Amino acid sequence: MLKDERTLIIGLRFGSEECYKALYDLWFSRLYQFVLRYVKSESVTDDIVQDTFLKIWVHRESIDDGMSFKSYLFTIAYHFLIKELRRQLNTPLMEEYVAFCSELSTSGNELIDNLNLEQFQDSLNRAKIKLSPRQRKIFELNKEENMSVSEIASRLSITEQVVRNQLSAALKILRKELQPYPFLLLLFLSL
Repeated sequence: MLKDERTLIIGLRFGSEECYKALYDLWFSRLYQFVLRYVKSESVTDDIVQDTFLKIWVHRESIDDGMSFKSYLFTIAYHFLIKELRRQLNTPLMEEYVAFCSELSTSGNELIDNLNLEQFQDSLNRAKIKLSPRQRKIFELNKEENMSVSEIASRLSITEQVVRNQLSAALKILRKELQPYPFLLLLFLSL
């Protein structure tokens, strides 16, 4: 039996899982499309939508049944969305991606239209699987966390020369693995 939204909210406030599921079913698709439009990543969208509905459940007792549930739901999602976009903008991968896109657009290459951050990260992650655990750790500390060779050596209790050797070997492997992706290869030639 389909209940009106206000009745579902009242039920939710009293802990009804049935009402929660009905509200979830009613709003999931629209919320998912809203978030996906901005983040362009299904996995990130899944996380944001899940976090939004989790927050609804956790704070169910404080929901005002007289307010617009849609506004409440989308406001929570909006805050998670803004937090995620800020996180993405502050990562070295995003900085590299933006610089790379800028270089492509000035070179007149049409590949930019087919490229998105998720594809970029997927290709890089597939290539990093070929690295040894130590090479991968050193590469990530240096290129993704912006740590210097000396900082890495200190953190991992190894010599700076070992860090340089491992980083050089990692870059050689990544260049080979990313050769089918000339746009990514360009990025790593400058590393």
